[in-house]
Amino acid sequence: MQVQVDTRNPLRIDGDERLARVELRRQIGRLERQLGGLVAEGFGRVAVDAAVPAAGAAGRPLDLGGLEAVRDALAGRVGAAQRQLHEQDEREARNRELLERMIAAPADHKWLQISRDDIGAPGCGHWHSVPRLGPLGMLMGWWRVRISSGCPLAGRLAAVDRQNPEKLPAAGRRAPARPLGLLPAG
Repeated sequence: MQVQVDTRNPLRIDGDERLARVELRRQIGRLERQLGGLVAEGFGRVAVDAAVPAAGAAGRPLDLGGLEAVRDALAGRVGAAQRQLHEQDEREARNRELLERMIAAPADHKWLQISRDDIGAPGCGHWHSVPRLGPLGMLMGWWRVRISSGCPLAGRLAAVDRQNPEKLPAAGRRAPARPLGLLPAG
């Protein structure tokens, strides 16, 4: 009697186990795509942990138990990422509602500051409930919401540059002052 050797399947896996492996790999692929989408959705807002430790020995195909462990770990990460994003969305919605109330009644929200990051908006800046006209406005109960101008300027302060001009790169150094009345040739 001659035994046929299946060259496509050197592990000699029967049909049911082969189908189970294919299905588990399909599920793992779907979960990896879903987790990647959640990482992209939370980028800059929520740090989503996408790491799943490897199961089994390096360089060996996983058995059904190993594939199930990978699938279950991915499913756990996807669930945790969905919860994190949902909680962040709720926090941002509550902050947007608080901002609306603060704009409507600044005196009820004295000294409160809400940043663009708190409401899920891109960029820099914040809204701050402050007294109008400083201490006099505070005593009189005159409050307003002040909106910041946005991101701070990139670079160093001019006062710092004047203190240490030798530490500046050549492109950042100012040319020496010329006496008045002399114009450069050209």
